[in-house]
Amino acid sequence: MIKAMPGTTIEMDVEEWKNADDMFEHMFLSGGLVLSQVARLAGLAPYDVQNWVRRGFVSPPHHKRYTRRQLSRILIINMLRGTLQIDRICSLLSYINGSLADESDDSIDDTRLYIYLVHLCADVELGNSIDIPGTLSDYTEPFPGALSRVTRVIEIMVTAYQSASLKQKAEDMILDLDFNEEAEK
Repeated sequence: MIKAMPGTTIEMDVEEWKNADDMFEHMFLSGGLVLSQVARLAGLAPYDVQNWVRRGFVSPPHHKRYTRRQLSRILIINMLRGTLQIDRICSLLSYINGSLADESDDSIDDTRLYIYLVHLCADVELGNSIDIPGTLSDYTEPFPGALSRVTRVIEIMVTAYQSASLKQKAEDMILDLDFNEEAEK
């Protein structure tokens, strides 16, 4: 099944989403992405990305280059904004990572968080059971209670993803209706 990876315009087989970490790693071998690349990958207008930076949702790029961590934050926000208000998304991210503009206080790197989400969303798409504790088995708590917080936030994010998927399914079903046939009856 070919679908766009969560928060991106990258279409690939859902089975391959488990290799997202390697794919993204290769994108950053040159040292970072410029705004136009980030916007294209996320399917956003460059203005949207700049606005999120200006509002403190994403840290500013260094020498006009975005890191993988920044891209991951942008993709997470983009993935969730179809079902959650942006202030709610930022509250979730702040709940696990403190100040969104300061990466030094994060309990989980946004890159790792995004990869966990992609793996769990692949399970949703494939109809597999959702195993958040199993997915987080390699996560090391930087402080007591961090795992519990991260688990709760990921559960909310996966639920939001499921909600967005169901909404899209309903919209697709409406498009499949033959309104002309119904009108003739």
